[in-house]
Amino acid sequence: MGSLVYLLYPWGFILQGLALVHFIRRRPDTYWLWIILFFGPLGALVYIVIEVIPDFTLLRGSFEAFPRRKRIRQLEAIVLDNPSVGNYEDLGDLYLDDGQFARARACYDRAISSRGHSPDAFYRRGIAEIQLGDFAAAVPDLEHVVSGDAKYDFHRAAGLLAHAYANTGEAEKAEAFFQQATQKSTLSETYYNYADFLAAQKRNAEARDWAERILAKKPTMPGYLRRRERPWFRRANALLKRLPA
Repeated sequence: MGSLVYLLYPWGFILQGLALVHFIRRRPDTYWLWIILFFGPLGALVYIVIEVIPDFTLLRGSFEAFPRRKRIRQLEAIVLDNPSVGNYEDLGDLYLDDGQFARARACYDRAISSRGHSPDAFYRRGIAEIQLGDFAAAVPDLEHVVSGDAKYDFHRAAGLLAHAYANTGEAEKAEAFFQQATQKSTLSETYYNYADFLAAQKRNAEARDWAERILAKKPTMPGYLRRRERPWFRRANALLKRLPA
């Protein structure tokens, strides 16, 4: 082991630095921090092999940002000459994927104001409105979608509608749609939003149960799914810490 550490010098400090930066950004299991710190370059190398390299699959979205933004510029020029519903929906989808929620909403507004729009335009505008914190506007959009198809996007639409109701003071409707969504879906987003709603209603035992259900999925998940779900694991843990024991 000593010879391996010697071979890694002076790259060992760089490996440890990279491992620590990745740990801070991705927040895997805490024991990895001690492995990086106490086993030095060797621990950092093991961490990079087991945690960092598999994470490259999650970086695909970052690399896709460049062609997506090129496509955005192209569509921005196209809609000036051909402001069709389809072009505005496509541009809205690209803005939404790029995190430009206000621009996405404006595109869906243009698409919906014309004839021939799809339910997906209402759904995605609802998502953009939730991201912008405009839950009151999201409610009628998501109601429109769910009334046409209660299972839309594998019940995510119903879960988001419940979340919008919860944030507009309609607790009874929120409860009904959360019950509907959680009976059919295991989406961590829906579980967390339901737990957060229950905590706001002072139903702490139920809130704890739904937060723990998110964490209970972790041991049986494949590695790539655990990495994708980390933000929800962190949120669930944070919620559990806020709740009374």
